[in-house]
Amino acid sequence: MKQIFLKKNQERRLLAGHQWVFSNELLEVDKTIATGEVVALHTFAKKFLGIGFFNRNSLIAYRHLSWCEEPIERAFFVRRLRQAWQLRQELYPESQTNAFRLVHGESDRLPGLVVDKFADVFSIQTFSAGMEARLDEICAALCELFSPRAIVLRNESELRKLEGLPQYSRLAFGTLEGTVEVHDAGICYEVDVRHGHKTGFFLDQRENRKRIRPFAHGKRVLDVFTSDGGFALNALYAGATEVIAIDASKEALKRAQRNAERNGFKGLQVLEGDAFLVLEELVKKGEVFDLVILDPPSLTKSKKNLPVAKKAYQKLNSLGMRLVRSGGYMATASCSHHLAEAEFLQVLAQAASSARRGIKVLERATQAPDHPVLPAMPETQYLKFALLYVQDEN
Repeated sequence: MKQIFLKKNQERRLLAGHQWVFSNELLEVDKTIATGEVVALHTFAKKFLGIGFFNRNSLIAYRHLSWCEEPIERAFFVRRLRQAWQLRQELYPESQTNAFRLVHGESDRLPGLVVDKFADVFSIQTFSAGMEARLDEICAALCELFSPRAIVLRNESELRKLEGLPQYSRLAFGTLEGTVEVHDAGICYEVDVRHGHKTGFFLDQRENRKRIRPFAHGKRVLDVFTSDGGFALNALYAGATEVIAIDASKEALKRAQRNAERNGFKGLQVLEGDAFLVLEELVKKGEVFDLVILDPPSLTKSKKNLPVAKKAYQKLNSLGMRLVRSGGYMATASCSHHLAEAEFLQVLAQAASSARRGIKVLERATQAPDHPVLPAMPETQYLKFALLYVQDEN
């Protein structure tokens, strides 16, 4: 195994629990080390620290795999996947759901790997060259543990460019035609694993979708960026009389409508279009809702674009607040990792001032527990969620 060495005193973050080493923290690296190769990491004083994936083309030059020297092959992935599965079985037993995030990258000691389970179909994303090079072993390990019907690779993320990886989507194992039916917290969903957003369906908001239920019974609800209807369906499940769901994707709205029909829910209306423009039109019309839900995609992929993203979040939340009746509620979220929670709350305060509404934060939350967070690695937490009470200023 080839070796790489840290500059002086650069091991502290890794020893504290972080999983990455950046390229500027390394001494000159052997030019014969291939991208994605497993290497042994040492301190400046030549003390062994562990092994991990190396990538000279990425700012994240080293992704930690193990504190001991061991082969990174099928048996390794079977062991790590089984450990991740044991946790998910406790978090989400089969009686509650047949869908969960099996692997959340570094949090499950599988850096750069995401695996979502939808019934007997698995959806994989790889964000590191090392994991990309070992997809065959990963798929073989999943087959050994789960005997899946199909495994789909959903590697279209822009983040792959940072690792010098191509973007693509393909079926890696088995056969899959049409959609997969999953159930979660009493609701059935039609999931398009091959063509739906990201891995096919957003599991990270599953607990927050349940949080809006007590505020939806007998109410008029607006669900913005509805995707497949996750929040909208939970509002209807709780007894909402009317839900208007907005999304720019016609196909996502079709799935949301089919999901409502599948569950026997009535009262769903869909609006296709740019969320900002649709919200502005609703404000002009004087529309009012008891509960407004805002679940936008990430509005920035880099820290340098954060000022622009903050303005967009402020505008979006200000429009949302204007549509809430006085004494009503708003659930709002940000999945932009670069927007810290304190900044998110500041944006909400600025949005309230702009909308001339008074707000109170009733609940704050993050991603579901099948997307665990490493305390020493802020990068593993990205979702911010807030439930607000909204009223007129006077």
